Amino acid sequence: MPTKFDSIRPFDDADLSVVLSKLFNNKEFINSIVAFKFSAWPRFMYPTLGFFTRRYIIKQINNIDTLRGFQRLLEPYIERMINTTTECFTVSGLDQLDLSKACLFMSNHRDIALDPTFVNWALHLNGHDTVRIAVGDNLLKKEWVADLIRLNKCFIVKRSATDRREKLSAAKLLSEYIEFTLISDQQHIWIAQREGRAKDGNDLTNQAILSMLALNKPKEVEFSDYIRHLRIVPVSISYEFDPCDINKAKELQKVEQEGSYDKPDNEDVESIVNGITGQKGRVHIHFGELLDGEFSHAKEVAAHIDQQILQGFDTFSTGAVAADMLSKEGKKSDNSDQYSSAAFDYLQGRIANLSAEEQNKLLSMYACAYLRKNS
Repeated sequence: MPTKFDSIRPFDDADLSVVLSKLFNNKEFINSIVAFKFSAWPRFMYPTLGFFTRRYIIKQINNIDTLRGFQRLLEPYIERMINTTTECFTVSGLDQLDLSKACLFMSNHRDIALDPTFVNWALHLNGHDTVRIAVGDNLLKKEWVADLIRLNKCFIVKRSATDRREKLSAAKLLSEYIEFTLISDQQHIWIAQREGRAKDGNDLTNQAILSMLALNKPKEVEFSDYIRHLRIVPVSISYEFDPCDINKAKELQKVEQEGSYDKPDNEDVESIVNGITGQKGRVHIHFGELLDGEFSHAKEVAAHIDQQILQGFDTFSTGAVAADMLSKEGKKSDNSDQYSSAAFDYLQGRIANLSAEEQNKLLSMYACAYLRKNS
């Protein structure tokens, strides 16, 4: 792989031994695992647990010499997470795609870590290779987090650049790397349709992402031809329950009330942990159709992606029940089935300790896609 991508590319097999050695010698990494895995244990036991955790990790990774082997090590944990935190996991549309060539999967963004994880799991279950994942550098403030993420086929989107020229340079490099990955390396890519999660439930594609993708387009190539060249596939990711819904509602209300929100340094990591460990109910992944139309500019492409993502989105019962609660001031529908009753009970529990404004934000989050689909 060309060295000019070294600052953003995922690690490869040649990097593995050095990076793994750094990880299991990083005290903060070991302490984070202990705090996560043994949160209910007395804190005075953490040093001892850290010692044995480090020995266990070294034993686990001692015979791993490829990134694929590292990913296989994670498979049982992902499977356990799905079995214990989801009622069911379903996939549609994947059998209609030609995956003999690499695709750029562009999805809605509801959960920091789980969105690409579930796309990967859907591909894995169907015998396909996993994706390279676009991750913002805002998640890489800690070196061990950056190392761990880049071991898992993630490449870096540099959002922290402040100078205009630096931003353009970073965007051009990213655009070139994405095209190189798809065409030369023949590796699938996952990228979110927007920067940051759609906390209000309104899944809309940021045109700037599509403009970035086109920065590497040769002057003699038409915009439509280049978009088709990238083999973009819209993907809809649907969660019946969002483990981070309360925090999202509080943030939305604070932004509305105060005009801004100062994110604590550890909030993203906490959101990742809550998303992984929290109950998600039913989860559905729908792979849309390969973009194959005529597009004159990024706005048209964004509108087409939005339409496909909304069409493939499953609102479950929480969407209809939340819309019902908003219109009927929290009253339960007379025509509720088992899932609707469960959705009502779940939503009532989530809004119980919120202010009226925060309750409205949380219910609107769930109702948004349902109301858009039925408008």
